Amino acid sequence: MIVELPETSTKQIAKKLVKMRGTGGAVSLGRVLTLIVCADHGEPTEGAIEAAIHASREHPSRVIVVARGDRTDRDRLDAEIRVGGDAGASEVVILSLYGKLADHPHSVVTPFLLPDTPVVTWWPGTAPDHPAADQLGRLGRRRILDATRASSPESVLAQRLATYAPGDTDIAWTQITHWRAILASAVDRPPHTPITAVEVSGPNHSPSVDLLAGWLRSALRVPTTRRTGSFEVRLYRDEGPTVLAVDENNNAVLSAPGKPDGRVGMSRRDLALCLVEELRRLDVDEIYADALRGVTEVIIEGAA
Repeated sequence: MIVELPETSTKQIAKKLVKMRGTGGAVSLGRVLTLIVCADHGEPTEGAIEAAIHASREHPSRVIVVARGDRTDRDRLDAEIRVGGDAGASEVVILSLYGKLADHPHSVVTPFLLPDTPVVTWWPGTAPDHPAADQLGRLGRRRILDATRASSPESVLAQRLATYAPGDTDIAWTQITHWRAILASAVDRPPHTPITAVEVSGPNHSPSVDLLAGWLRSALRVPTTRRTGSFEVRLYRDEGPTVLAVDENNNAVLSAPGKPDGRVGMSRRDLALCLVEELRRLDVDEIYADALRGVTEVIIEGAA
């Protein structure tokens, strides 16, 4: 069920939401969190809404989409409410803010926060420079960013580190979960000889590859080099390198001296799957913070 409420108020939206919940079968007591989805003027929201609805099957939630419109327009609030089959296991409230109202989104969002449940703030597009200080960021126990969508991918991680606050995390970090698991397994397998150096190759200006290199640097504390090229990770030991690469069938291939190659089928981690994983934990991701710091210690090939 979808209902549109043009030129409305928070009071009218709340009343309509209660009425629709009663007729649509949505039960607010089953919600485990409030997910605030932030979009600025001109940024598409439908893909993010679909990802949030998919994630709600594992994490039933109230999804509040805040779409800030043209600041030069007259002040007004438009809304859309989705419940039932059109919202999965969530209830979706889309708030479109125009004029001066677009600069005060927290005052519009606050009445719709579920009581006694954690709040997660997510920017599927461009995030503010200082997420924890943002009006909507301050509401979230967890703040999900996406460095892959940044306008300046070459400097976005430096900005993330400069403004990092406990609770920050990133879709670019979540995208490499499986790669980190494979590499951790490779390090744990015998022979347990020391790793002396690491090389990470991947596309230029890829925050995910940069974070992978930063994580290896922070975890292993050995010289780590970041190169541009096809994806590959080399862990150097005295007996020869352990190499993680990708074959023509998109399988992860792990090679080590004196051992047969190991292959792992890798499925594409789309936005919905990454969001599901991020919502599984609402505590501080200290490993992500370590990876951000590690990025600053990585040797960039070709850098002066």
